[in-house]
Amino acid sequence: MNRKTIESFFNKIHTISCLVVGDLMLDEYLWGKAERISPEAPVQVVDIVREELRLGGAGNVVNNLSELGVRVAVCSVVGDDENGRALLDAFNNKGVATDAIFSDTTRRTSRKTRVVAAHQQIVRIDRESRMALSTEIEQRVCDWIHSNAGSFSVILLSDYLKGVLTPKVISTALAAARAAGIPVLIDPKGTDFARYNGATILTPNRKEAEAASGIAIRDTDSLVRAAGVIMERVGLDHLLITRSEEGMSLFSKTAEPVHIPTVAREVFDVSGAGDTVLAALAAGMAAGLGMAESARLANISAGIAVSKLGTSTVTPVEIINAIALAHSDSDSKIKNIDVLAVLIEAEKARGKRVVFTNGCFDLLHAGHVKYLQKARNLGDLLILGLNSDASVRRLKGEKRPLIGEDERAHILAALDCIDYVVIFEEDTPLELISALKPHILAKGGDYTPEGVVGKDLVESYGGRVELVTFVDGKSTTNIIERVLERYS
Repeated sequence: MNRKTIESFFNKIHTISCLVVGDLMLDEYLWGKAERISPEAPVQVVDIVREELRLGGAGNVVNNLSELGVRVAVCSVVGDDENGRALLDAFNNKGVATDAIFSDTTRRTSRKTRVVAAHQQIVRIDRESRMALSTEIEQRVCDWIHSNAGSFSVILLSDYLKGVLTPKVISTALAAARAAGIPVLIDPKGTDFARYNGATILTPNRKEAEAASGIAIRDTDSLVRAAGVIMERVGLDHLLITRSEEGMSLFSKTAEPVHIPTVAREVFDVSGAGDTVLAALAAGMAAGLGMAESARLANISAGIAVSKLGTSTVTPVEIINAIALAHSDSDSKIKNIDVLAVLIEAEKARGKRVVFTNGCFDLLHAGHVKYLQKARNLGDLLILGLNSDASVRRLKGEKRPLIGEDERAHILAALDCIDYVVIFEEDTPLELISALKPHILAKGGDYTPEGVVGKDLVESYGGRVELVTFVDGKSTTNIIERVLERYS
């Protein structure tokens, strides 16, 4: 996964709508100092200095999706109590609709209290009910899911075994998703995964996968066998097993396993990491990323989440920065057209004059560099439209290019005179020019103004064409001919 892909992903993520169904709870954090022992018993005394309430359980999945920029709705059941009202207020404050959160007077809203001192949990106190839904409330949940599932891009089931995801609710969600043609992702619990039959993908951790398969996972062989058992029993097309410090493994019916190593980070708290994985995986799938790319996105997101204390969310900026660390600085200059169009519009609003040029730039040489430097001096920003490999082959023959498009893009992006590189598939850059609307269209001096593609378009909104002279005798063809002459 590269920065260019993830920036385009976040550029369109607001079009995604997700439905989360599952067990809601409040996560309470009491932060304090533990500097003495109680005279009453051999236990630490914690002086509380800060209190915080966070959305937990399925609420943390909702929170993660919301932070990523996804439009999200939640369907669940809470008690008619103070904690239930606090949950509703938290969702309303985030702009998440609560019309599908049903109140049950016989139910207790789950609340987990964690006492934290010196970056460590001292104790956790759980107050909750685990009983299954009443027949009446269960039917209301099922009716809502049946009526509204088609409005979403994807459905997520977050199961904490607190009673909301009854067999009937699960089967209703799966049937409604199947009818709407949308995927269902489930973070499972317990040992009987068969109740999730019909899901698109499950995301158990290693311990859960061991319990469900009956196989102790000790190495790659046992991991593959455990995955095979689960996929056969549940009838899955995909399975993602999270393995803590060993990363994740994605299994699919029609592809080889993909083992994704973890990103090296200091781990402070794994609470809620599974929620982050589920949210990021769902967002990736709904946005059109491939299954493996979605899993890599989930892996990166989880790595960020566990570096924070408590159930935490991950932001687009954090994910983009994490991916950028794995690449050179030049990677930040290579953009997809949808992202670049937004950036350039903002640069124009700040008064920057935008120059555009294009070419194959196969075997970069001094003539290329001097041309690009001259083009950059015409304005404040230089955008380079780079012909894709397929486009170069159509223009220059099947033996070209000698250097692939990704390598060419990185070499060019490393030049100070170039601000952005965008690869295009067409034979001409007219579509790029139309989208970016540069002030100046630069081409080599071997062209005539009338022969420059995009001239009429640029001049129609007040821009202009500039012809830039090349250095004589410098060309890729000449370099190829000298190599053949000397080494043939």
